[in-house]
Amino acid sequence: MKLDKSVLEFLSDLEANNNREWFNENKKRYEQARDKFIDFTENVINGISIFDNSVKNLSAKDTLFRIYRDVRFGKDKSPYKTHFGAYISKGGRKSIYGGYYLHIQPGGESLIAGGIHCPESSNLKKLRTEIMYRPEIFKKIIYSKEIVDTFGELYEDKLKSAPRGFDKNFEDIELLKYKEYTLLKKIEDKEILNADFYKNLISDFKKLEPLNSFLNDALFE
Repeated sequence: MKLDKSVLEFLSDLEANNNREWFNENKKRYEQARDKFIDFTENVINGISIFDNSVKNLSAKDTLFRIYRDVRFGKDKSPYKTHFGAYISKGGRKSIYGGYYLHIQPGGESLIAGGIHCPESSNLKKLRTEIMYRPEIFKKIIYSKEIVDTFGELYEDKLKSAPRGFDKNFEDIELLKYKEYTLLKKIEDKEILNADFYKNLISDFKKLEPLNSFLNDALFE
């Protein structure tokens, strides 16, 4: 099972021609590429649901992010994203829960990720509290050989000091300084076009399930 190379070709051309005139002229190509990404994502959801039942009833369209950029507040006024992204989690792309992110962008910018990205403050406090009460379990997950070998360390977005309301003398205070709890892995174009991409993708996502489960336990309570 492969993601059709035409998806990468369209996104590459879009990056070189990121304007409304070109996009409108190539709207059919966009729709075809989007449909192929949706079909692939449906298969990914099916694969993940084998080991994570929480995503079993998700539709790929519920996980897919819009390609249109919000240009109101940034300096970059390019109207379109140059990637396809899907967040596979209970509740879909707007979910507060830990899940599995698939990001396809040519030029070695593709990636997969898991965990919780930019949680709101009340949920971040719950995550930190869960880690504070169960540090050994959390460390066993994030420092496991298969996680470290595949994803490395947690995404490095941290406070400089202990978060408010938490004991600065807590032995594992560094784990509570993270502003989000995310693991990610970059993917080269040749990997996406490889016949084993789907199999490898599901295998890597399965490695993220213990992290998602731990984080979601904190939010379910």
